[in-house]
Amino acid sequence: MMGARPRWSLISIGVPEDVWETGAFVDQFYDGLAALADRYDVKLIGGDTSRTPEKIAIDSIVIGECNIGQAVKRKGAQPGDEIFVTGSLGGAAAGLRLIERGAHLAEQNLADEDSQKIDHVLLRQLRPEPRVGWGIVLGEERLATSMIDISDGLSSDLNHLCAASSTGALIESSLLPIDHQVVELCGRRALDPLQLALHGGEDFELLFTVRPEHVARLPRRVDGVELTRIGEVKEEVDGVKISEGSRVWELNPGGWKHF
Repeated sequence: MMGARPRWSLISIGVPEDVWETGAFVDQFYDGLAALADRYDVKLIGGDTSRTPEKIAIDSIVIGECNIGQAVKRKGAQPGDEIFVTGSLGGAAAGLRLIERGAHLAEQNLADEDSQKIDHVLLRQLRPEPRVGWGIVLGEERLATSMIDISDGLSSDLNHLCAASSTGALIESSLLPIDHQVVELCGRRALDPLQLALHGGEDFELLFTVRPEHVARLPRRVDGVELTRIGEVKEEVDGVKISEGSRVWELNPGGWKHF
């Protein structure tokens, strides 16, 4: 469920003995956690620390609070609802691809335009910004009929939402807010921006549906983040599809698979 105000967090972390003894990673981890939590007035109320044989393992839970009836579920979309997404897509996936190819943050050389673009997509992967403000507005103003965050990828999360709501959907590829830096960087690196936007995931933007009569009530931006209409909810029998001009094809889940 979405649309709540974040209130409390629980963090469990397991680290190898050598990592624990040096202390640098653990200190930096909790410093970063505290800085982000302070921005949203979230309190760390518990968790666990333990030793692991080899790898670092982190498990985090954030608990939110909202008034009765204001939580927004995946279930609730209806045919005719319009589909929106906050922010931009594809940045986190592009950042991951570049990391896998050996890219590193170049913050010391940000006067270089190419370094700025690379850092932008790397930080979308390494330091994502939660869309807390949009979630609160959509929940408290009762604007969204259904909502999910884009963690698995737009294609997968849209299918999750439609499955829960027993609907179909049609999105238009030309409307997708693909990150401009992704478009500029990927052409030179044999990466397809559309595929990254559809299937990449980890952008943590909000994907939600709105009744047509409530669209005019949507703010243009919240916390400086804009939204984009990308399609319409259809009948379940129509399936989940994407269009590009006159061409229409099935949009099968192509993002992260949990099991």
